[in-house]
Amino acid sequence: MQGWDRALATSVCMSDILFHYYRVNPTTWFYLSSLLSIALFFKFNRVWSVRNLDLVGLILFAPGLLAVEYGSFRANQAALQLGYIWLFSVSAAFLVRMLFDSMMVRRPLLEPNLTTGGLVFLGSSLLVFLLANVITSRPQQSDVAAAAAAAPRIEPLEARDEADPLERLGPGYPLLFLLPRISAQRIFSPEADGQGTVEAAGDARIVNETTARVMAILSQLAIVAGMVFTGWRHFENARLGIAAAVLYLLLPYTAIMTGRVDHALPGALVIWAIASYRLPLASGFLIGMAMGTTYYPVFLLPLWCSFYWERGIRRFAVGVAVALAMLVAALWWKTADPAVFAGQLRQMFGWIFPNEVTLEGFWALPANDAVFRLPVLAAFVAMMATLAIWPSPKNLGTLMSCTAAVLIGSQFWKAHDGGLFLAWFLPVLLLVVFRPNLENRVALLVLEPEWFPRRARQAA
Repeated sequence: MQGWDRALATSVCMSDILFHYYRVNPTTWFYLSSLLSIALFFKFNRVWSVRNLDLVGLILFAPGLLAVEYGSFRANQAALQLGYIWLFSVSAAFLVRMLFDSMMVRRPLLEPNLTTGGLVFLGSSLLVFLLANVITSRPQQSDVAAAAAAAPRIEPLEARDEADPLERLGPGYPLLFLLPRISAQRIFSPEADGQGTVEAAGDARIVNETTARVMAILSQLAIVAGMVFTGWRHFENARLGIAAAVLYLLLPYTAIMTGRVDHALPGALVIWAIASYRLPLASGFLIGMAMGTTYYPVFLLPLWCSFYWERGIRRFAVGVAVALAMLVAALWWKTADPAVFAGQLRQMFGWIFPNEVTLEGFWALPANDAVFRLPVLAAFVAMMATLAIWPSPKNLGTLMSCTAAVLIGSQFWKAHDGGLFLAWFLPVLLLVVFRPNLENRVALLVLEPEWFPRRARQAA
């Protein structure tokens, strides 16, 4: 009996040890992931290599994010100001890095310090834990605030009484604003901030929460798969794609924003547009979907049209048009009222003057004058136009670096929490960090000249 009691007590103890899992606080994960990233990717035999500087810059995103969340929790304007300035400074450094990436002709192969099997195991484990956090997280009051504010836009009578949704929420796909924000990791627990979780009430809220979880999980899976596929198919080195994906999963930003659909979905669409660049119709469709859902990828159009100008421009344009037409048709099917549909269409395409949008984040802080946002926007437009012209012709490497530069630049003047949407450009930026020389990947050489290449070859 004593042996049985001892065995039973041991089993209970082991169940407590194995099943009482507590999430790692983002601040603690910042230190752990930074050390692990350095151990895996830092080239100790080439301390001053560009790869090491890129790695340090990626790690430096985390303190700004933590300062912003701390300032939001404490209502501390000084912490918010410091956090946003920190994020903008690191983003500006990467913006310059992406603009000059095409001039870096010598790109030595700097592989990670771990074998391919070890990278696959680590990446799979990280992905399982991140997605499990999304599944088990409950939305909090701050997470559903934006969805509650967006809900009246679907009802015709209430939509006329509310303020303009485009002014309050900014441009983007109206139905996407209905999804709650799933906070997978928080520095402060719900009990500490006095909010608590929001229990699901009603079929609509349950559907919205489930849709948000599924879309966030699929978007994160698509980002990882797109990075691995790009490394295998276009870099001709699957290990580089796996390394970029593992580094993406290691970043504290990914742990904090895993469940944010508005962060991950555009990044997934853009990374697969790059992965399928040899199919202009598919790339145009994916860029069009990114434009229709979050608006800001619309500024990628001049760059991508310039890439396909010598070959594939018509197929790319048709893909963009098909994607936008599908999103508009979905809005019309969801909303029967013509007045509400016109307002949602206006929000989807961002038909508003920049100074009429309600500001949130950096530009809403009392210490910052919103009038300086307009020169920043003008500089962004000038940069976008320049990248459409130079360099010419563009190869896959310049397309990737310039795409990351445009998405980084949009963060500086974004009216709603600009600077926090790192997933829009992080997957592409990481591929640029690990990419080899891609000067021979130009549209004129890698694309088929006809709509139906098999039929054209048979005819020849």
